Amino acid sequence: MCADGLPGTAAAADPAPPPGLVVVGRFDQPPGYVVNRPHGADSWLFTWTTGGHGRLRQGTAGVRAGAGHLVVLAPGTPHGYGVAPGAPHWRFWWAHCQARPSWAPWLRPYDAGDGMYVVGPAPTALHDRVGEAFRRMRAAARWTGTGAPPTGTPDDDRVAVAHGTAARELALCALEEVVLLTAASAGAPPARPGADARIRRAEALIAADPGAPHSVRSLAAAVALSPSRFAHLFTRQLGRSPMRALREARLRHAARLLESTDLSVDRVAAASGFASPFHFNRVFRERYGVPPGAYRAGYGGGAAPPGN
Repeated sequence: MCADGLPGTAAAADPAPPPGLVVVGRFDQPPGYVVNRPHGADSWLFTWTTGGHGRLRQGTAGVRAGAGHLVVLAPGTPHGYGVAPGAPHWRFWWAHCQARPSWAPWLRPYDAGDGMYVVGPAPTALHDRVGEAFRRMRAAARWTGTGAPPTGTPDDDRVAVAHGTAARELALCALEEVVLLTAASAGAPPARPGADARIRRAEALIAADPGAPHSVRSLAAAVALSPSRFAHLFTRQLGRSPMRALREARLRHAARLLESTDLSVDRVAAASGFASPFHFNRVFRERYGVPPGAYRAGYGGGAAPPGN
């Protein structure tokens, strides 16, 4: 299949691209645009809305997507999508492909049911960066394997199909950036009314790198507070001490590594900030009910794409 053989827009009866291909495009559709696939698709569908509103459904799940929403539909479930009722149009990037297993833990928190994942809306400050990643994805999909890979393409609406392993992998790398950026930013805890900006900053430091050698003293210094004042404010506002919050963040990080990598348990412990593997095993079991090795075994020794 090549881009020349694909329609400019998907019609209601058009099948999804076959599995194994990486296909990417951008549409701006008027009211009345709708696609229904009673048997779903054989590949994953990623949509990133940049303007207007779209309505997507997957099985019994549904969402009205606006600017900054990444909506992901897993294969094999009846789905449909189109311009949302009352919306003047729906402008969006889309991509059909096979999801990388490593994306599973990033998408899992946004499971809306029946293989639909609704991420966002992402902060406005990220919209341009995500759009640039989709442009690079389309440029990579058009790479023929000769000369340097293109860094970008004009803002046209032509569909691109990746031919060759290198083009597909480069395109998936760009889509991986989209998934990571949107999932990480959408997962940031909302600011609480009256929350001290210094405490929010300390939370962000922990979330950004839980495996770093944080301490009450280092976190306090980063937000220009004395250690005692920082610990008091943090505990009063969040209901737990800074070190308790750090341990929880490290355990969540370790769980994600166990789900999505083949690192040894000792290396997961070290990468998550635990100096002692024995201590890591103990606190992990207390938190998740099973030791790290058994937790990983529950994911089949490595993460499968969500919904599979």
